Amino acid sequence: MATLIDPEVERNEILRHYRRLLRTAKPYLSGNDAKLIKKAFNTSLEAHKEMRRKSGEPYILHPLAVAQIAVEEIGLGTTSIVAALLHDVVEDTPWEISDVEREFGPRVAQIVDGLTKISGVFEYGTSEQAENFRKMLLTLSEDVRVILIKIADRLHNMRTLDSMPRHKQLKIASETIYLYAPLAHRLGLYAIKSELEDLYLKYTDTEVYNDLTNKVRQSRGARNRFIKEFVAPIDEELKAQGFGFEIKGRPKSIYSILRKMRKQNVTFDEVYDLFAIRVILDVPQEQEKAACWQVYSIVTDFYQPNPDRLRDWVSTPKANGYESLHTTVMSRTGQWVEVQIRSRRMDDIAEKGYAAHWKYKDTGSVQPESTLEAWIAKVREMLETNNSSALEFMDEFRQNLFVKEVYAFTPKGKLVILPDKATALDFAFDIHTHIGLQCLGAKVNQKLEPLSYQLRNGDQVEILTSQKQRPTEEWLQYVITSKARGKIKEWLRDDKKVKAEDGRFIVEKRLELLGVENTQDNLNRMLAHFNVYNPQDFYYRIAIGQLDGREIKESLFDPTKEVPRSPSMLEPKAFDQEVQKIRGVRADMLVIGEETQKFDYTIAPCCNPIPGDDVFGFETEQGIVIHRTSCPKAVAMMSNYGNRIVRAKWTDQLELAFLAGIRIKGSDRVGLVNDVTRIISNSLKVNMRSITIDSNDGFFEGQIMVFVNDTDHLNKMIQRLSKVNGVLLVERFAS
Repeated sequence: MATLIDPEVERNEILRHYRRLLRTAKPYLSGNDAKLIKKAFNTSLEAHKEMRRKSGEPYILHPLAVAQIAVEEIGLGTTSIVAALLHDVVEDTPWEISDVEREFGPRVAQIVDGLTKISGVFEYGTSEQAENFRKMLLTLSEDVRVILIKIADRLHNMRTLDSMPRHKQLKIASETIYLYAPLAHRLGLYAIKSELEDLYLKYTDTEVYNDLTNKVRQSRGARNRFIKEFVAPIDEELKAQGFGFEIKGRPKSIYSILRKMRKQNVTFDEVYDLFAIRVILDVPQEQEKAACWQVYSIVTDFYQPNPDRLRDWVSTPKANGYESLHTTVMSRTGQWVEVQIRSRRMDDIAEKGYAAHWKYKDTGSVQPESTLEAWIAKVREMLETNNSSALEFMDEFRQNLFVKEVYAFTPKGKLVILPDKATALDFAFDIHTHIGLQCLGAKVNQKLEPLSYQLRNGDQVEILTSQKQRPTEEWLQYVITSKARGKIKEWLRDDKKVKAEDGRFIVEKRLELLGVENTQDNLNRMLAHFNVYNPQDFYYRIAIGQLDGREIKESLFDPTKEVPRSPSMLEPKAFDQEVQKIRGVRADMLVIGEETQKFDYTIAPCCNPIPGDDVFGFETEQGIVIHRTSCPKAVAMMSNYGNRIVRAKWTDQLELAFLAGIRIKGSDRVGLVNDVTRIISNSLKVNMRSITIDSNDGFFEGQIMVFVNDTDHLNKMIQRLSKVNGVLLVERFAS
């Protein structure tokens, strides 16, 4: 039975949210602002009046929540509030961008346009999400508020993801971790970035998320006592020296704890810095740097610092404007603790990111221009020089703009900031395209190094050039920046065109000599003979001598023989069928999609899902491929091709065998391998396909491939193996 909705209760709920928004925004408002916000609210309320969210609540609550996040958590002003309230009207209602511009002005219209998805049909192999993301970035280079409101929109969607169907949850969560969390990080919105990451984990790996959340909750009392004792002497000394300050203890996010556990291969109890202590100083801007180092000195008087863990982002801020001094010190109970030291201004920027910069812009700080402005200029440059597909662009965007930086210097001491793992050749292109194209090598700290040399922080780089130098295909393996890659590809493309013309001339002369007509049929005969896919490639390879033009003989053009079709690049893949044969997967074992009709599907070899795993289907030209939701490729697939994700779940299957991999580690002893294999084959009736065990200095590590029925079967075996004397770790891995 449908629940009855009381319109009066709903109206009051909407007004409560609206009044809260106005209260939060009040300090930022001036002049006519409140009237403008009211007009935007009424417009949005009217436009969305018939609409409801998946949860059943009135749709207007979503734009109100997005506007609330924009003000309260990002610190944006009136224009952004208005744009946030209107961000869905063009997409979901009869309103046009021209109507928004007429009523609210060009600035708001431009932001709303940037937030409105491109509609239309996308060809196979392109991605709707990628195209929309590219459009959004085009407006980012004009107005950063587009991305900030989009992040607020995404945060609210993630907070209310419960009411969505499972396949939508996976798609939205994956897109979030793939693009929006790194983007929030890049714009300095650390609190939002952490929440987005945690929510991603909550919906994609619920069991792990709940387990870690409980562990963090259980350790809260002990942690608070520890923080109190740790902070006491620092607090006393700071007061004695007359500092105005605040000290906070902040637990690490669930996602970053898990990442650390996986990266360092440790358990929850072994993650040593589960929280950070933050010291926030109230000092004038000109005294910030000195004050931070003074507090560092006080902290290290009480606790021994780890010299490898000092991070000075006060002298050299991160490219997104983040400033702070981090040190890790040893507490009296033998635990490492991270201490972050920063001013109130720095903390504001760390919490609110980009928007907070403008608050401090008039105070003489040059930070926004030198860092975030430079980043946005790079985005603009990427968009202008990029003529690849939207998907390639997304990949490059992520690779170039979401990574750590390396700081290097020119011979005259100018600082050049490049992505981590950038090379001498990237450095050359960053200085100037011509220098890049003619780069021979580099002198790094006075020592000759090749083009592929990976830069380290503090390197001083002098680029050596030659007029005779020419880029080659190999250069693409030496660069990681989008600018260098784009310029090399452009040069190679132009060079290929010129050489292809030379090749065409050679082929035409050869045909003339043989007295053969230069027709499409004859060209197809030559392409088929040389097994080349397209004419330009064929002419190019003739020109550079990779193909021998003398092989073009009269016999090739025999009119009695049928004209062969030119070869296709899409050869059918037999691998999936092979896997299916070995694995014994049957078409009646999975329910795919909304209806329970049977589809042809294959099991993805990258993550080898077995019954009991959380899975999804992915549509390809060859049919549906089944992946685990935790598959390493899942995030990219769901982010780029959300429209091809199909719901899938296992039925109660027959006793069939599926291949799974187990990793096992422990201290070596005589007879251990025997014990392990006996448990596998005798007590669980499992067939083993292969076992490899390496032993070194009394420690062993092994990998076992076994055939099991489902995850329960596998987990039972893992539990039994972990009880074997000497075994320290047993885990499943993606075989």
